[in-house]
Amino acid sequence: SDKVNSFSSTNFLNRKINNNFADIKKEIKNKKISICVTGAGGSIGSELCRQIISMNPVKLIIIDFCEFNLYKIYEELKELCNSNTILIPKLLDAKNQIKLEEIFKQNKIEIVYHAAAYKHVPLVEINKIEGLRNNLLSTRSVSLAAIKNNISKVVLISSDKAVRPTNVMGATKRISELIFQVFSKDYPHTKFSIVRFGNVLGSSGSVVPLFKEQI
Repeated sequence: SDKVNSFSSTNFLNRKINNNFADIKKEIKNKKISICVTGAGGSIGSELCRQIISMNPVKLIIIDFCEFNLYKIYEELKELCNSNTILIPKLLDAKNQIKLEEIFKQNKIEIVYHAAAYKHVPLVEINKIEGLRNNLLSTRSVSLAAIKNNISKVVLISSDKAVRPTNVMGATKRISELIFQVFSKDYPHTKFSIVRFGNVLGSSGSVVPLFKEQI
């Protein structure tokens, strides 16, 4: 049982992870950037927030629709937060374009990381319409709110399942990428970027926690 309790996804796979955030940190600190993360309470969004808060941005807006998840990451980030960084939690559905526009404008957001999405393949397969509605409309709302506020950079957290998708979740991610590509072409003043994550070890959508439970 001791071995099971000490099990972690990283040491189980015997991986060493070296991150170089020097350039990003320099950009954030030198330009006094305000940042927004949607889906901040999720497994991927929360890790983005931890990394960002360590770079001491002027302001970090964390958005999530789940009250409990938002509360958890907010409490954690308050302990990590530098006194010079303003941390603001927003209980909000990322599909709400009007409210996003208000938040972006009021807080002078310059970079947005869009991590809000349903990502459980089996659940989205069962709830196809809701998966499509949530993932696509949130991407569209974030994009529109960004261009209306002349935000400099928007980053979509996509998935390797967007490559020749064989399931609904993967299809929503691929369509979200296409939405970003269209906005990137039509609105060059905002840099729309896409990053594809593979199986994020230990995340709520990863198979590793299931393996841990079985072990």
